[in-house]
Amino acid sequence: MRTQLLVLFVAILLVSCKKENQDNLPSTVDTIAEEVIDSVPVEIIKEPEKKSTKALLAELKEQGFAAESYYDENLKDTVIMQKYFIAFLKEGAIRTQNEEEAALIQKGHLEHLGKMYDLGYADISGPFDDKSTIKGVTIYNVPTLKMADSLANADPAVKAGRLEIEMHPWWAAKGFPLR
Repeated sequence: MRTQLLVLFVAILLVSCKKENQDNLPSTVDTIAEEVIDSVPVEIIKEPEKKSTKALLAELKEQGFAAESYYDENLKDTVIMQKYFIAFLKEGAIRTQNEEEAALIQKGHLEHLGKMYDLGYADISGPFDDKSTIKGVTIYNVPTLKMADSLANADPAVKAGRLEIEMHPWWAAKGFPLR
């Protein structure tokens, strides 16, 4: 009974205040949006400055990445090529874990790949959809083969022997999206 009375009281209060508050509210959604935008500091609204190709290339090299540039006549623009590292995740020698152990290893494997992506070390990762001994691929965006190999071998599925890593250096255009 108390709950019902409380709900009724709140409803009456809201209805009686609605008319009173309407006069104080902006008349349109656009007005609300303008007020919110006006209240945000200008620095946050501005898009980040786009780095020149020359500056980006210098930054990559300073960070230890192998990178080069060339002028593409079709694009009428300079393209930066960067060395990445592709890890082929191959079927490992130890695949005798029971179903529960394999599920835990797989969970750790997916968490590891998610962490690599979140930290910016891996740009894309995924399994193959065939019965091959190559189970998946991860593209590492790190400066050295040693670092890519170290990150790939830290994967719980690799440590457990369910997967093995085959690493290859690979050049691709920086910043081009998948299509």
